[in-house]
Amino acid sequence: MYFIAVKFTVKPEHVDSWPERVREFTEATRQEPGNIFFEWSRSLEEENTYVLVEAFTDEGAGPHVNSDHFKAGLEAMRPAIVATPRIISRQVDGTGWDEMGELKID
Repeated sequence: MYFIAVKFTVKPEHVDSWPERVREFTEATRQEPGNIFFEWSRSLEEENTYVLVEAFTDEGAGPHVNSDHFKAGLEAMRPAIVATPRIISRQVDGTGWDEMGELKID
């Protein structure tokens, strides 16, 4: 699977409206056949930073970045961000979230 984490530094005036700004993009991506998960979080340390954690099947990553909703999503984000987002994108073994062995709850 492809595992991707992206940090977006959002302009202060757009921080509270960010979830609505990316709503259509998020909903469309979650409907893609190759999407495993697509989850937004807001940083506790950097109040203007949102983190996107996403995963796609090996076959699903290409169609995602070539989709119309991907292109539209980027354009919707562009005026609301301070700088180029920072990304980690890797192909990894697995099919989704695994249990954390060091903190297993019975």
